[in-house]
Amino acid sequence: MKIAITGGIGAGKSFVCKSLNRRGIEVYDCDAAAKRLMRTSPALRDALRRLVGDSVYKGDVLQKQVLAAFLLASDANNSAVADIVHPAVAADYMSSDIEWLESAILFDSGFDKRVPFDFVVCVTAPVELRIKRIMARDNITREQALEWIDRQLPQQEVVARSDFEIVNDGLHDIDLQINNILNKINNRL
Repeated sequence: MKIAITGGIGAGKSFVCKSLNRRGIEVYDCDAAAKRLMRTSPALRDALRRLVGDSVYKGDVLQKQVLAAFLLASDANNSAVADIVHPAVAADYMSSDIEWLESAILFDSGFDKRVPFDFVVCVTAPVELRIKRIMARDNITREQALEWIDRQLPQQEVVARSDFEIVNDGLHDIDLQINNILNKINNRL
C-alpha cells in the first residue's frame, strides 16, 4: 500500500510524521531523498551537470547556491530540474519497502501521477497559524511567509484532492485523527 502525506508549508506535516514515527510507521521524506540522491547518484549528477553546467558540482559536492540561482531564474528551469529529480525520487521510493511518503508539493509537482497512491492525507492549519509557524521556523517576514504560501496550491484544493484531512491547529487531537484515519484505511483493505 502507498499512502502520501501532503499539505502546504507551515501546516505541520513534519509534526504529523513524527507522530506516525512514534507508532512505528516509517515515512519516506521526499525532500531528504532528493538531497541524498543529488549527492549520491552519478546519473543524477551527470543530468544536472548537463542541464545547469559543470559549476553545479565541485567534485561530487552539490553547489546549492548555483542550483538555487538556476531554479530561481525561470519557471522553465525549475520544471527542467524537477523533470530530472522527481523521477529519481519516485523510483527510489517505489524501490523502498516504505508505505508512507511525505511531500509538500505532491499535487503541485505532479508527483501523484508518478506514484500510484492508494490514499492521500492532507495536513491543514489556519493560514494565520501557518504564517506564524513559517516566520518562527525560517526567521522571515510575514510578507515572505505569505509569498511561500501563495506559491503552492490553495489549501482547499489540496484537501479536495485528498482522501483524508488532519487539522493541525493546536485544538484538534492529532493522535485521535491519526487513529481514525488508520482505522478507515485498515477497514478498506
